[in-house]
Amino acid sequence: MNEKIKEKLIKLPERTGTYQMLDKSGKIIYVGKAKNLKKRISSYFVGAHDDKTTRLVSDVEDLSFIVTKNEKEAFILELSQIKKHLPKYNIKLMSDSTYPYIEITNERHPIIRTTRDIKNKKGNIFGPYPNAFYANETVKLLDTIFPFRKCSKFPKKVCLYYHIKQCLGPCEFEVTEQNYKELIKKVRSFLSGNTKEFIDDYTRKMNEHASNLEFEKAQEYKDLIMAINKTTEQQQVLFNDNKDRDIINFLTYDNYISINILFMRNGKLLFSKSKIFTYYGVIEDILLTYLAQFYEQNPLPQEILLPFGYDYDLFPEILGNVIFTPQRGRKARLLEMAHENASIHLNNNLPAFLNKEKKTIGALTELEELLNLPAIRRIDIFDNSNISGQNLVSAMVVFSNGLPDKNEYRKYKIKTTETADDYRMMKEVIYRRYQSVLMENLDKPDLIIVDGGIIQLRAAKEVLADLALNLTVIGLKKNDRHRTESIIANDEKEIALDKHSNLYSLLYKMQEEVHRFAISFQRNVAHKTIFGSILDTIPKVGKVTKNKLLKKYKTLENIKNAPREELKSLKIQEDAIDNIYLALNQIKDK
Repeated sequence: MNEKIKEKLIKLPERTGTYQMLDKSGKIIYVGKAKNLKKRISSYFVGAHDDKTTRLVSDVEDLSFIVTKNEKEAFILELSQIKKHLPKYNIKLMSDSTYPYIEITNERHPIIRTTRDIKNKKGNIFGPYPNAFYANETVKLLDTIFPFRKCSKFPKKVCLYYHIKQCLGPCEFEVTEQNYKELIKKVRSFLSGNTKEFIDDYTRKMNEHASNLEFEKAQEYKDLIMAINKTTEQQQVLFNDNKDRDIINFLTYDNYISINILFMRNGKLLFSKSKIFTYYGVIEDILLTYLAQFYEQNPLPQEILLPFGYDYDLFPEILGNVIFTPQRGRKARLLEMAHENASIHLNNNLPAFLNKEKKTIGALTELEELLNLPAIRRIDIFDNSNISGQNLVSAMVVFSNGLPDKNEYRKYKIKTTETADDYRMMKEVIYRRYQSVLMENLDKPDLIIVDGGIIQLRAAKEVLADLALNLTVIGLKKNDRHRTESIIANDEKEIALDKHSNLYSLLYKMQEEVHRFAISFQRNVAHKTIFGSILDTIPKVGKVTKNKLLKKYKTLENIKNAPREELKSLKIQEDAIDNIYLALNQIKDK
């Protein structure tokens, strides 16, 4: 503990608020809240601690705090600071914190689909489901049984789905809102487990077709019955009150916590999910932080069951009056089940979690020491891509605390050169990115990685110098077999990499991710180029018409299948439409 911290500890107020721990580079590495700032912060610097807390404290070079009116205000501020600063030692939920749901869209003529984006959506949302496969299979079943709209764009006349009674044909016939309300009511009942009438009806039809020797038809109904049974067989009915509940329990070991959530919907137990992470501080604070982040992306149930014996005073203020702590009965036994699941998950997965942690946090620490950097929180990685010197693109991916941060990914079409010149391509993308960083006051990275050797590194350094940005850049040099073998440091010295090290694994993961992202974008650009070049050959189709078609239809097949009236609505001339149909019927969509 340095003198600066000692002085600040003496002056800390005995007030409610948030506190921020900073490393030697001035970056926030941990954010917490406390009823009494003086007592809580001082506790980190006195007495014996476990290895992980000792490591946290050893990284702290400075402190700051913000006094708040009450604990709720402190918690909300703490959560916003975690989101903004992504502190190294705080809980951060990534993309795996959302689950797939089934949605009946809020449209005049709705469709059934899977979704993970349920923010601000009310009403016809069903789930969650344990994985996308299970949700998609359920949607296929519902689409077969219930005649909702199937087409993304309305055809001129009803299609096959109408004739096989899987669509009401709103493209040609009037379908009232009441029709849809009744359909949605049936879907809700079906997903609640009321499937007997469907099974009885399909069983009767299966037997009729079998009696008439129509075995293919009989098999279709048999498959439907099996699909319905599969959808509902795992939904164990535990309560007849039809309430939605999340049953949450946890187990701690050293500075690791395993949390299990049992999802109950309509009184039926659907599935269970567990998660392990490292934690610091008071267990109630950690649990509330986790749940607040989780329910920001997932809907609140009618009840949240939590284990008895902890201080949940703040929970209702953050999550609402849905918190219950049963001590006996069936609900208490559900909590025991969640605790057992958390225990099994911890025992089975802690070694893998520790290995993953070592490969991320451990590898970042190794990279910090290797490059003599005080801290590496955010890394920007760049890669260029082209096909035979055409369709030049660049991509940037971002890793925060060793994990991909996909919200920060960016794509760039190269504008300043028409040839596959890595030097000029890298100069352009680095300039465009960090000019934006300066102009829009965006987060600066602690490290920039260019997927390439000395040429790409010098291009990046030259641009950053012109922008007066003092940022560390390294290159990743490949050998003759196109395998990464060394780092080219900011001073252009080459540092060999141990292919068996955690650092090599992390850098390889970053390279693969930026390469995948760049290639994906490049292929998309190439497809549009091919698309556009075909349209360029069609008489009477000028640049304006081509852009209209590209924007609306995306593929040649969609244009070919578009109704004439729809093309006319885009103000495309009759003779141009004739030429489009003639040309596209002679080729396959590429």
